[in-house]
Amino acid sequence: MALSLTVNGERRTLEVDLNTPLLWVIRDELGLKGTKFGCGAGLCGACTVHLDGQPVRSCSTPVEVAQDKSVTTIEGLGTEAKLHPLQKAWVEHGVPQCGYCQSGQIMSAAHLLEHNPSPAREDIVAALSGNLCRCGTYSRIIAAVESVVDGSTSAANRQEGA
Repeated sequence: MALSLTVNGERRTLEVDLNTPLLWVIRDELGLKGTKFGCGAGLCGACTVHLDGQPVRSCSTPVEVAQDKSVTTIEGLGTEAKLHPLQKAWVEHGVPQCGYCQSGQIMSAAHLLEHNPSPAREDIVAALSGNLCRCGTYSRIIAAVESVVDGSTSAANRQEGA
């Protein structure tokens, strides 16, 4: 069946089964590989995307829910030429080890900062508590988010408008 949605600012019309998880439409139909499959049950957060500005687990969200809505994936946050401040902070803090959960972590953190630009550490921990990291880089994840909050990213990044 035909389905229309906006992905990273681009209106798309696709022929898909409406029960297909949004994750597989993003990855297989649209070729956006930044959103990861982790658990398939919406528990780990690796597949987190924004649906009309709200974080959702795309592995357990039927694509039908996204009909006529806006989806933002990790690719929609920034570009290689102009990274999102969180993406810059992730690099500066050497957050990823395997990197598998990181797009979901960043998407959850981006939602937090959009709604609370000055969160306390406890707010950051709470906002990211649904995102699991098998490598255990939680302290670096929190430090990266805090660096965006307090503006302590590198001078070069601040000059680029981060």
